[in-house]
Amino acid sequence: MKKLTTLLLLFISITSFSQEITGDELLDKAIQFHDPNGNWTTFKGTLFVTMEIPDKSNRKSEIDINLPQEYFSVKAIRDTIATEYTVSKGISSFSFNADKNPSEEIKKNFNLNPERAKMYKNYYTSLFGLPMKLKDEGTIIHQKVEKKTFKGKEYLVLKATYSKEVGKDTWYFYFNPKTYAMEVYKFFKEKKDSGEYILLSDLEIINGVKMPKTRAWYYNKDNGYLGTDILSSQK
Repeated sequence: MKKLTTLLLLFISITSFSQEITGDELLDKAIQFHDPNGNWTTFKGTLFVTMEIPDKSNRKSEIDINLPQEYFSVKAIRDTIATEYTVSKGISSFSFNADKNPSEEIKKNFNLNPERAKMYKNYYTSLFGLPMKLKDEGTIIHQKVEKKTFKGKEYLVLKATYSKEVGKDTWYFYFNPKTYAMEVYKFFKEKKDSGEYILLSDLEIINGVKMPKTRAWYYNKDNGYLGTDILSSQK
């Protein structure tokens, strides 16, 4: 009976809190957890990521982010193939196995182009900059915070959409109701049964920012497993 009463009080507390807190307030609390000293805006550091994909060899990436200098690069190696994309103050470049001027055939086969370099820059800075990046212009934070259960755990869920200039996807961020750590996020595209969800576990503290160490990716439609990337501050 005592255990049941405790669980009931916890449920009421979480339910009440999720109704009272706004989206902006939840985001501020999550940022306070992940970036308590406001280090992300001046972040500069090197991240090492190992991507594990079913039935493929691992891909190892070295990612340099220097926000004050507007510099980004990602070097990725899988088997005998090494690619590098760089964006420095808006100027993109790339290389294939250290060759900065690969043939047209190689560029086509491996999708080497300036647009892809910028795509990687936006992707990785958004990935490692969450939840702080939700403060960026063009992000629409919905003020209604919901309480949801996912994989047997209770979460406070924040919905984010974007202005038409920024993007069309709808995102849901799942935060631990006690610590405000980001533990899951999902995105959906316009197409039905689209998008993916990502399970986050453990933390890697890099330059004062608490980043999820492990991200496991799944399809929303059938829970199909896509892969896991593992973050480290060292090779």
